[in-house]
Amino acid sequence: MQRIFHTSQPMQTHYTLIVAGTGFASTFFLKKYLSKAPASARVLVLERGHLYPHAERLKELRGEKTAYAGLNPLPDDTFINHNPKKEWKFTTGFGGSSNCWYGCTPRFLPADFKLKTLYGVGSDWPIQYDELDPYYEQVEQIMDISGPANTPYLRKKPYPLGPHAFTEVDRLLQAKYGNLYISQPTARARQAVNGRAGCCASAVCYTCPVNAKFTIENSNMGVYDDPRVELVYGAAVSHLDLQGSVARAVHFTQGGKARQVSADAMALGTNALFNANLLLNSGDTNAFTGKGLGEQLGMHVLVYLKNLANVGGSTWVNANGYMLYEGEHRRQHAACLMEANNAPYLRVERGKWRDIATFRMIFEDLPQDRNFVATTSDPMVPAVHFDGPSDYALRGVASMKKTLPGILSCLPVEKIEFQEPFPTEAHILGTTRMSASASDGVVDKHLIHHQYRNLFVLGSGAFTTYSPNNPTLTLSALSLHAADKSF
Repeated sequence: MQRIFHTSQPMQTHYTLIVAGTGFASTFFLKKYLSKAPASARVLVLERGHLYPHAERLKELRGEKTAYAGLNPLPDDTFINHNPKKEWKFTTGFGGSSNCWYGCTPRFLPADFKLKTLYGVGSDWPIQYDELDPYYEQVEQIMDISGPANTPYLRKKPYPLGPHAFTEVDRLLQAKYGNLYISQPTARARQAVNGRAGCCASAVCYTCPVNAKFTIENSNMGVYDDPRVELVYGAAVSHLDLQGSVARAVHFTQGGKARQVSADAMALGTNALFNANLLLNSGDTNAFTGKGLGEQLGMHVLVYLKNLANVGGSTWVNANGYMLYEGEHRRQHAACLMEANNAPYLRVERGKWRDIATFRMIFEDLPQDRNFVATTSDPMVPAVHFDGPSDYALRGVASMKKTLPGILSCLPVEKIEFQEPFPTEAHILGTTRMSASASDGVVDKHLIHHQYRNLFVLGSGAFTTYSPNNPTLTLSALSLHAADKSF
């Protein structure tokens, strides 16, 4: 368990490094930074919220009283949503969205980093798969990822834990498609490990009932136990002092009082809404700051089966299918990742209770400038504008509906039912995109702001394009890479 600081203000006025936020991006950045920093380094971590321990979250889930309830602001109260049909899901407080994620950790494919070169769409990332590979591996080791031996992307070492078990439908699809249909790599532990239990496969993953899912709280990473680190709760960062080519100081409020602290280097590790808002409040004039807000587009597909009970499996998202992912079709429309949903469900027909499979179809997207974050009169509350996904993503949906019956022809399918797209994938991307130069984006391949060269802007806001794969593994690997190459 991390140390809990009850200081009313930071202990110093100047630090070696100041970090905003305690989620995946910040914590993995600090993990690598602390492994390289001298004993004399002094790090200040400013967390807007507070620790809400897993045990107390379970009490709330069971309907029991807990003194921690209401300690952190509700996410929807922290921003103004100009499109009420569009949801943005995250949690506030210590550990950020590690407290609400579902633990899905596939890697991006090499082609995801070079869409422009390969298919003439979007933009290439300034960093490529081979550069991230060793950092992917490090994150997978820290998270104790459960995963298969064979995947559609190259790996040099096996996953720390073995794969989750297939369902009957998974077995048939894997027999047909080989390593294009795999047990999902996941941070929902296959077996007890590092103080975490094995996955209970109940699909109550938002707050894992058995603490099998990796979170910052149960990570045992030691970042917030390090004597060089001072963690201050209730510290809401409003803006930075940006002068010339450097960031000079951080301004925040704590206990109703305005405070200011300076540092040699700074890292913003809040999510893509608030990183962009902080930069805009600070006077950042980069043309791309706040622009390109988005995420993947997802929808459920119900597959009704004839005399095939879909039983078995050992976790919530049991498998990933890549049959609609890679290929020349990406010149015209989005790639699609299939997630096999193994949540408890029944087909409401006598004698056919389990003769059904459900898949979540997830489509990549491209940044659209019409989707953006803007400031408001309250520096702590950004305005979020989202006009919808790209035509590229929507064409992917249309193509999938035509192609999926053929993909599933190895199954005894009675009918396929396509549901409406979800209002969110709970992945907030874009707004501080990564690029080779300031003419194309906000940060470089090391997540350093193109203009302010001591300022890191971490997290999935830096994504150049939006792969169908879940972002957490990649954003964590990017944080390790950034700290490793910059200090």
